[in-house]
Amino acid sequence: MVDPLFAWWAQQLVLCDWAFEPEPNMIDAQAASARLQALGVADRGELGWRLIEAFGTDTADPARLLAALELLALAGSAKWLTEPRLRGWLMRVTEEIASRYDSLAEWLEALRHAKSAEGWVRGDDDFWEACEALAALERDGDGITWDALTAWVAKRRKEPRPSLWADEEHAGIWRLRAAFSPVLEAPPTAIDWPGVAEWMERYWQLEGREGTIQTLLWLAGYGHRQGWDLDAARLLTASSAERQEWLAGLAPGERDYGKVLLGFIEHGEPLEWAAWDWLRMVDLAWAGACAGWLSVAEAQELAAHAADLVLRRYSDWSALARAYQRGCSLFEGRDRLGDMQRDWGLLFNSPVSPWRMPLQQLMSEAERETSRAAIMAWRRSPRHWVLALAAVREPEFGMRQGVAAAVAAERRGDALRYLEETLGLHPDEGVQALTRYWLPAQAHHLNQLAADAAHGILPDTETPFGRPNSADRAMLEAMRQGSRHAATIHMAEKYAFYLQMAMDSEAFDSQALETLAEALRGTLCRFYPDARRLLEAWAQWEALLPEGEHPPLVHEIRWHLEDPGSPFHWLDWHSSQWQEPGPRPTLSRFTSMALVGPLNNAAWSEPHVESEREAVSIREWIDSHYGLHGRRELAEFLDFLLEAGDRQEYQINYAPYTLNTQRLASEIAMLESGDCSEEDRNHLLRLQRVRDNTDGCNELDMTAWDVAQAVDLAIAGRQLGWLDDDAFSQVLDRAHGLAAVHYGSWTAYASGLYAGFSFFMGETPERDAFLGSFRQALVAWLSGAPPLTGPWASLDFPGARPRHWAPMHIDTLPGDVKTLH
Repeated sequence: MVDPLFAWWAQQLVLCDWAFEPEPNMIDAQAASARLQALGVADRGELGWRLIEAFGTDTADPARLLAALELLALAGSAKWLTEPRLRGWLMRVTEEIASRYDSLAEWLEALRHAKSAEGWVRGDDDFWEACEALAALERDGDGITWDALTAWVAKRRKEPRPSLWADEEHAGIWRLRAAFSPVLEAPPTAIDWPGVAEWMERYWQLEGREGTIQTLLWLAGYGHRQGWDLDAARLLTASSAERQEWLAGLAPGERDYGKVLLGFIEHGEPLEWAAWDWLRMVDLAWAGACAGWLSVAEAQELAAHAADLVLRRYSDWSALARAYQRGCSLFEGRDRLGDMQRDWGLLFNSPVSPWRMPLQQLMSEAERETSRAAIMAWRRSPRHWVLALAAVREPEFGMRQGVAAAVAAERRGDALRYLEETLGLHPDEGVQALTRYWLPAQAHHLNQLAADAAHGILPDTETPFGRPNSADRAMLEAMRQGSRHAATIHMAEKYAFYLQMAMDSEAFDSQALETLAEALRGTLCRFYPDARRLLEAWAQWEALLPEGEHPPLVHEIRWHLEDPGSPFHWLDWHSSQWQEPGPRPTLSRFTSMALVGPLNNAAWSEPHVESEREAVSIREWIDSHYGLHGRRELAEFLDFLLEAGDRQEYQINYAPYTLNTQRLASEIAMLESGDCSEEDRNHLLRLQRVRDNTDGCNELDMTAWDVAQAVDLAIAGRQLGWLDDDAFSQVLDRAHGLAAVHYGSWTAYASGLYAGFSFFMGETPERDAFLGSFRQALVAWLSGAPPLTGPWASLDFPGARPRHWAPMHIDTLPGDVKTLH
């Protein structure tokens, strides 16, 4: 039985200098492909554009409609189109012709006018003869007459018809690619994009699978929009002079970008351009599949994620296209919003545009859920947590997502130098050395200060040693704003950066680093139920505790909160068995270690046995200050400090002088009158301090001086391996008990510590400077201002009645069973 549509189609192709073929889509495939190439149609994307252009936006061009009939015959023969797609387009072109022209004569006359407009004259080809032949058939009633055609079209109008564009399952997302090239058939294959590998190398500098996946995930999670968004956020609050200063500070190649961005701000244009990243992500996913670097399923997953992000941000095609145009303007450094109609008119207005479907119908809810599961699978490994955290400080890490690619030699060297020069971390120390950068006690301290600040029970600003400056006190009071946010992220994000640098160096055991990454992931999932809570906490603590030498990262962190593509929203966010990257000391143990006070830096984590490299400097310190050379000597000296110490020397050799001032004066005079050995000189200085009651040495209990030294030495001994964990714990317990017996508060303990520090200091020209520095440190430790100097302000003194408010979350140290909050 003759198919009227195909018979009429064959008749019309005579006008294109074809011999009559009853089945025009069955000619030689190789010849059809060659003819398509000769017509400038190199792939199915170009074919799609030609078909859209044939219909125009207001009136269709008859010459283009006729050309479309020929292109369909060639594409069908070349197997570019499936049978349903070919028939769908053929029906649509036929309907367009039949609806615009009432007769064959009108159709042929329109074609002649169109040909004349193109420069055709009679005699150039066989077109005139073909027109005459068709007219004769029409007069004789042979073939498919115009009346038969219109009757057939009218009958078919109420019937379902094949889609013009790819309509397979999950293919709706590819309509987004029409921004670059419309998709007639899915899935993508090599015939869709000849030369795609060369294009990817030229425009994306991509040469294979790994780079393609990393770039796709970068476009999803960061893209160009991140930098543009951050610039715009800062410029919005800047003065006119500050904006011009910013523009002048840009590199010459970025000035045009800066001018366009300032123009958008000054003209009130919406500062939104994420479509620039997400539409290009769809195009790149298609290209990756065409090149064979991605499987069809992978390309589908990644493009579906881009579509999901688009649907979260945009309500219609117009908003999407305008956002893309803004991004293109910033990228090219020239305002292209005036080109909207020229660049997007066909897609907006063509009756056959793939964008006739409402934007929000591109994906079903089930497809969106599937895409979300797929994108999370790409970032399932714990290292993606490390990358996401580290990329906030170093955007380069944003390009490392997806597959784990080899690290360049130069990058490995940079990472190793950073670890050695900035952190003092060396490969021969092993992965366990990273434990020293996991500081759970610091997080507890910050949480406790925030809770106390929220309830207005911060330490007094007056201390026996002075007052903190107003800026430090204001910082402490502002910590009430952090009372609802667990502070672990403040420490953990820095740890993640160090962990990433260790990974980049490739000088540490990779499996051990992966274990630490999993521990980091599990810990953060425990304290923060979702990405929003983590990012809000991070932004809050970043604002409360800025680093003086670096600008705060608040804008960068809040960007991740607001951008739906940020990797933080697509990490594997579930709590598993909780195992932190480092041990979490108990509250009493942290309190005991805090007894060291300003004699050393605050101990925010459990000390661990250090490498031989680190041990050298620790041994040198112990030798130079105490003359100790091993386990036995250290243990004996610790016993001495805790049982008698320097306080006993004061009681035996100096306290009696306070009862006999004449004898004290005589002793001082005798020593001053003669030449003194170093030992006698130190004795003289101490007698003078007794005479003058320097820093309250005759009135204050100086046990704190021995306790602080004992804790300081015990920590050093633990780091050297001279004390095992049990021995270290025994020293801390004894120090804790001794402090509780002799003092009732940190203030009293600090006064005793300072008196002992002052009294037993040897002769040195820097005495006044040392004492001044120590007093300043004691002010900070007692007042909690600035907050990270030391932990006394957040801890109850050993044995004292608890006075602190419990934080509102579980991010604290495990407390003693007898301690109630």
